[in-house]
Amino acid sequence: MTRPIPLFAPVTTTVRPVWGGTSEALNVVMSYKVGTDNYVVNENTVRYRDAVPEATHERPYHHGNLRTALLDAAERGLREQGADQLSLRDLAREIGVSHAAPRRHFPDRQALLDALAVSGFGRLDATLRTALAGAGDDFPSRVRATMTAYTRFATENAALLELMYSSKHRPGAERIVEAADAPFGLMRDLILQGQADGALESGDPERIGIVLFATLQGIATIINGNIVKPDLLDGLVETAVDQFLRGARPLA
Repeated sequence: MTRPIPLFAPVTTTVRPVWGGTSEALNVVMSYKVGTDNYVVNENTVRYRDAVPEATHERPYHHGNLRTALLDAAERGLREQGADQLSLRDLAREIGVSHAAPRRHFPDRQALLDALAVSGFGRLDATLRTALAGAGDDFPSRVRATMTAYTRFATENAALLELMYSSKHRPGAERIVEAADAPFGLMRDLILQGQADGALESGDPERIGIVLFATLQGIATIINGNIVKPDLLDGLVETAVDQFLRGARPLA
């Protein structure tokens, strides 16, 4: 008898059995039969192999950079639909992975939102530091660069910024608070520089910083709320910088 031919393994060599005690005619017939059967199997192998789709093309479990892809998709969803509409299952479907795959990085929806907030504060910190690196050494130039960079970030990432601040005060949000310390620490250091240079009055730097932050956030809020046109942003920041420097400087 012939050896069984594995499915999906094309047959390239035919092993013809030795039919002891049979006639030459029967040997020819049986050899032809074996060759024909092998040809049919090979033809079917090619046909059905091409017809079966690759499982990984439908819903692969793994992704080259799954965490980053999920955060990017979540931020798009946050901007377009709001935080309440985000779900891990929908995000998995959007980026083409199995619905269980996101839980390798985010056990639940809240973990995803917290990671977005942490990432947002990291980006804000990088934005402010880049602005300061391109500013002059004098305090007015550094304040102007910082205020402009913050308000642009706040208006270009309105939904993300709202999530960042609301998540910061949630119980168990230590990682978010730690991430927020970097950009706020940078602004606190800027206030201390102004006091050391004599450009700002002495006293509690946190109080002066709150006034500065309230000014920035107020400008961003009226832009994001369509109360004033976005093209007025830079002019409003310039006016706010001048008023802040005049109002916070030491009395003569």
